[in-house]
Amino acid sequence: MTPLPPFSAQQLEAIARVLADTDSGLTGSEIGHILAECKVPDVNPEMTKWKRLYNAFVGYQNTHHFSNHVIGFIHKAMNPVRYTARQDQFNGRRNALNTVLAFSGLHLGEDGKLRRVERATSVSEAKQRANRLHSELEARHVHEDVMKFCREELLQENYFHAVFEAMKSLAAKIRAISGLGSDGAQLVQDAFSLGADCNPLLAINTLSAETDKGEQRGFVNLLIGLLGVIRNPLAHNPKVEWDMSEHDALDILATASLIHRKLDRAYKFKK
Repeated sequence: MTPLPPFSAQQLEAIARVLADTDSGLTGSEIGHILAECKVPDVNPEMTKWKRLYNAFVGYQNTHHFSNHVIGFIHKAMNPVRYTARQDQFNGRRNALNTVLAFSGLHLGEDGKLRRVERATSVSEAKQRANRLHSELEARHVHEDVMKFCREELLQENYFHAVFEAMKSLAAKIRAISGLGSDGAQLVQDAFSLGADCNPLLAINTLSAETDKGEQRGFVNLLIGLLGVIRNPLAHNPKVEWDMSEHDALDILATASLIHRKLDRAYKFKK
């Protein structure tokens, strides 16, 4: 294998702290087993886990002047087979590693393999790059108001609360545009319902043709449906009872983005 450039001492410490975290990291026996697999001497097995791993990395790198052993350890430690029943642990550990590895121009994929990427130059850049959901949403050009309301949740890959915050952003914008103080389905009806006279408070088009009125009614139904299916269960059910996958979160946030763009073009219609 081609020798790879060494990591800095700071990078090795950060990698060791992630992989051997006291609460969520590898166990002592796992560290010893993987070091043996990589043929890296376990120089201080009596030390705390992260220091033990750090010293093993540093000792071997100082002797051989390359980082292949660290890469090999990461590949073995992050083999997805290890995490078949612990997907959340894999995602959390992978994201923490990617924040560190971004400064070396490396990215750990879902397959547990490292790839070359553009080197990060700041912590915020590294965190954003480490987050798959954030990157996917940026690639889809999701509305800035969706990103703004759930930015911290996205950086933590907290899908449940990211979606919940995005749903709240829709109601907040409707209230801001309309001046109404209601919430949920009542807010949508108060703001957009055509009523008997086809004279809503807010409109997403001119309502000059039946197709326009149909679009307005469809928009009302879409909003009420989204709030009923997504926001209300999120507000009342504990996180452990709501299986929010990455794919579900992407689809929901993209739909919220579509609604935000419609709201941006909405205008006061009622005379």
